[in-house]
Amino acid sequence: MDGGTDSQSDQGSHDTRPVDTPMDRLAHALRRERERQGISLSETAKRAGIGKSTLSQLESASGNPSVETLWALATALDVQLAQLLTSDRPPLSVIRRGEAMPLPSTSADYSAALLSACPPHARRDVYLIHQEPGAPRIAQPHPAGTVEHIIVSTGRLRLTVDGDSIDAGPGDYIRHAGDTVHIYEALAPDTTIVCLVEST
Repeated sequence: MDGGTDSQSDQGSHDTRPVDTPMDRLAHALRRERERQGISLSETAKRAGIGKSTLSQLESASGNPSVETLWALATALDVQLAQLLTSDRPPLSVIRRGEAMPLPSTSADYSAALLSACPPHARRDVYLIHQEPGAPRIAQPHPAGTVEHIIVSTGRLRLTVDGDSIDAGPGDYIRHAGDTVHIYEALAPDTTIVCLVEST
């Protein structure tokens, strides 16, 4: 939601590309952790005691890493090895208005739809955000494991996460990982969203 600097960026709208294979997940995790810490490819390879070309291959989802190489990279990036091998970060997901199952009341003209259940021991902060068309808001990564939940109230929003963009309108719900760079761009005047930031 917050935590970065404002700047302009040319972003297109395109479909999300899921991370499918174990090598894809490893490549994504290595880039994510390295970029979060602001460490260059060369510096990361130096800290891990491996060749720059080896790390470049791994970040391109190629190569055949040994457990020793991955342990060295995890140590260099100061993360658990499991963080490089598993993907517990939620995918970018969207629930369009009307898609969630309504739970109607029998005593009033009222219905509720569960969009996301809160995990145990999580903290959730709720923000009301207003944005006008123009320069996008580029938010820098939150701490590892942060998840954002967004509901568009008015206008239209383009959200870009990891280079993937999704457009959303009033009543649409989006969930995405908040521990990577994410960009908000208003596509219509008076765009208002409710943003819930979840951390553990």
